[in-house]
This record gives sequence, structure tokens and C-alpha cells, in this order.
Amino acid sequence: MITTVPFGVGDASFLAAGGEAGIERLVADFYRVMDETEAAACVRRLYPQELSPSRERLAAFLCGWLGGPRRYAEKFGSISIPQFHTRWSVGETERDAWLECMAQAIARQGYSADFADYLLLQLRVPADRIFQAGRRGCPAHP
Repeated sequence: MITTVPFGVGDASFLAAGGEAGIERLVADFYRVMDETEAAACVRRLYPQELSPSRERLAAFLCGWLGGPRRYAEKFGSISIPQFHTRWSVGETERDAWLECMAQAIARQGYSADFADYLLLQLRVPADRIFQAGRRGCPAHP
């Protein structure tokens, strides 16, 4: 009998995302969507022009966060997501734009509907924590 491990247990989410290669594809699509989406301009301006370091960090973070190898800790040390993001003004508009870019990137991956829904719901948690860190909204997009 084959039993299915629920997402969020062990490496089930990491495997559902396609492992490291799948996460790298998700991250590449995420930043591609961000570059192509006018409504995401308020988020995109928070990143450097050259996105390679951002792609590397997000992919490394998601690897461990989804139950795979802890690449972020191996390469960069520990991180507090809300604390790390306090250097930028992240309000409701930025949070929602980030989540919309991620939703579009997730939709491009061919994940099962269950995993796609689960992943976006889980990503809302750190996005909300960053927002709740007390930043105000994007002046260009009230």
C-alpha cells in the first residue's frame, strides 16, 4: 500500500515543487512575472536591477522552507524573514503584488491544484509577517 505524505511534512512539499530544479524554475518565473507586470512595479523597484543574487537567495530559502536541503542557511546563515525585510517599505500593496506574482509563477509550474493552493496559502504567512512588521504602502500605488 502506498501512502501519501501530506504537504508540509518532511520533504513532501519540496518534492511536489520538483526539488531544487523545480524551485529554481518557480523562482525564475516569479521574477519574470514581476518584470512583466506593471502592477508589480512597486515591488520590483525594491530589488536590484541584476536579479541573480535575489534569485539565488529566494531559491535557497524556498528549498529549506519546503522541507528540502537548507541551502539558505548553508550559504548565507540564519534569517528572520520579517527582520530582513524591514530595510524596505513593504505595505499591503507590495505584499499583494508579490503574492500575485508568485501566484502567476505557481500557475506556470504544472503543479497539482492541491499543491498550488497549499503553496500559495503557505507563502501568505511570511508575506503577512513582513507586512505586519509595520511598513507603509507604496506611494506610487496607494
